[in-house]
Parts: sequence; structure tokens; C-alpha cells
Amino acid sequence: MLFFMGNLSKLLSGIRGLTWQSVLMMAIGCVLIYLAIKKEYEPLLLLPIGFGAIMTNIPGSAAVGEHGFLTILYDAGIVTELFPILIFIAVGAMIDFTPLLKQPVTLFFGAAAQFGIFAAMLLAAGANLIWPGIFSLKEAAAIGIIGAADGPTSIFVGNLFAPRFMGAITVAAYSYMALVPMIQPPVIKALTTKEERKIHMDISYDVKVSKTVLILFPIVVTIVAGIVAPISVPLIGALMFGNLIRECGVLEHLSQTAQNELGNLVTLLLGITIGSTMVAKEFLTLNTLLILCIGLLAFVFDTGFGVLFAKFVNLFLKKKINPMIGGCGISAFPMSARIVQKMAQAEDDQNFILMPAIGANVAGQIGSIVAGSIILALLS
Repeated sequence: MLFFMGNLSKLLSGIRGLTWQSVLMMAIGCVLIYLAIKKEYEPLLLLPIGFGAIMTNIPGSAAVGEHGFLTILYDAGIVTELFPILIFIAVGAMIDFTPLLKQPVTLFFGAAAQFGIFAAMLLAAGANLIWPGIFSLKEAAAIGIIGAADGPTSIFVGNLFAPRFMGAITVAAYSYMALVPMIQPPVIKALTTKEERKIHMDISYDVKVSKTVLILFPIVVTIVAGIVAPISVPLIGALMFGNLIRECGVLEHLSQTAQNELGNLVTLLLGITIGSTMVAKEFLTLNTLLILCIGLLAFVFDTGFGVLFAKFVNLFLKKKINPMIGGCGISAFPMSARIVQKMAQAEDDQNFILMPAIGANVAGQIGSIVAGSIILALLS
């Protein structure tokens, strides 16, 4: 009888350990899963994050802790920064730089849209005026990187500058990336007219990009970015290595593996590992709430400044650019480009601006890495 009662007590320990905080976090995990399945908001990201949040908030969960597989994945993939590097190899293999090289002006959209990084950094640093000591300068910089709309870079910088806020930073970065279809359209519509959204663009620009240029581009970018900011080499090098595999023409099987098997596997592991950082006692705090709010504002600033910069550029161009592609300067690749194409066709079903939008989107991918590396170089 005592043996039975002892084991029953162990079985009921999970129920006794439930708190409103852990229940709330599991509910948030369920909401993320709902958005992934029902709304199809980047299910490859939100579903693993949501399920990871559920597993880590079950009282006494063996999935976390010294021998928990989620903790092992975190130590092996996040702390070592291995997952962000592998993700960039996969992303690089997916990217076609041809649209960017055909119209290099889109490179400036990638730079302009990084305004959100510095705006978010200032907001985080400014929070100290109200709550002294809430964020250090390095932690404010790590929070600012959320504005890059670049999950791997957020992990890379956050791990170095703000390890105690890694959960909030990574969840904000990836959740808002997945929610780009909800965040960007109202901002873009508010800053553009119907006539501007109907602007057609030439997708060829009468420019042919040679195979040699496509092969040399990732090599040159790696060298130049590495010399300017050596700390950027792991990220920019991984991205460009993946792209070189794609463009060289002799590693087709490896390119497909990087794009599919590697990308899907690492994203799956990364998502569930990020979810495991959503521990109730660490996540439900004022700091986390501020980080989530600042991250959302950073995405809005990124999108808005990119659109406004595109409108400014149009003042000097004979062939006008559809200013919506300025919003693609964030590095949420390729979600942002798809959204802008959908918005353009909603106004005119014969308007195809996907390729220019992709050009701005991949420029944002490079811009976010360089901006993050500059911050690392200045504050390290």
C-alpha cells in the first residue's frame, strides 16, 4: 500500500507542480501551433516553437534539465552558434542574387531597412531612463538586432551580448518573422498610395548577369565584408558559401541537400530548441514584455523606413520603382517578397514585382549581417 501511495504521489507531482504561469505558457504554445496550422503562418517555425514551449513548461519535464534532450540541443546548437551558421548555409543555397545584381539600387533598400536595428537599440537603451539598469548597452544592442528580421543573426549576437535574454530575443525574432504577413501589409499600405502600389517594374532591366559574376560575387562579398568587419566572417561566410555551392554548377546534389534536407532539419531543431527557452519563470517578466514590444516596433520601423527610402529614390529615377519593394529590405527571406508580390497583384493582377522584391530581400539579408557585425565590432 505504501509502495502504491508513493508511486501515486510521483504520478501526481506534475499536477501539483502546475502554476498559472506554466499553464499560460503552454496556452501560448498552443496559440503558436494554431497559427502555424490554421493560418499557415510559417509553420516550419511556429509549430516547433509552440511545441517546444509546451514541453518545457510541463512541471518536472524530463525534456529539459541536465539530461533533457532540449537542453542538450540548446547547448550544442545555440550556445556554440552552430545552428545559425548551418541555417545560413541553407539560406545561401536558396538565394539567387541575379535580381540584386541586375538592379544594384535595391542594395540600398537592404541598408535603409536596417534602421529598425538602431531604433530598437535606442529604445532598449532608453528604457533605462524609466527602469534604471534594466538593460545594459550590450543587451540593448542584442535586442536591437531583432529589428534585422534575421533569426540566425539575432541568435549569434544575443548569445554573445545578452545570454540571459536569449529566450525572449529568439522568440521575438522568429515569431515576428513568421507574423510578417500580419505586420507588413498595414504599414506598407499606410505609407503608399494605390497608384504607387500599381507601379509595374521591368524584371530584366536589359541586363544579363554572367555565370562568372554569380560565382565571383559570394567570394568577393566574403572577402570585403570580412576585411571591413572580421567578426562577420562566420555569418557572411556561411551565407556566401551556401550561395557558391548553388552557383558553381558542379555541386548540384550538395546544393539541393543544403536547400532541402539541411535547411529543413536545422530549422526543425532550431524551432523546438527556441521553444524550450520559453520557461514561464524567465519569460513572464517585464524585461520580456519590453523586448517583445521593442521587437515589434523594430519590424514596423524597418518596413516603414525601407518604403520611405524607396519613395525618396523615386524622386531621382525616370523609371519609377514600386515603393513596396523597399519594405522587402528586411531580411525576412523570402516571406517579405512574397507578401509584396501578393499586395501588388491585389491592386493589379498583371503586376509582377516578385523578382525586384527578391532583390531587395536578399540585400536585406546581407545588410542585416553587416549591421549586426558592425555592432559586434564596436561593442565587443
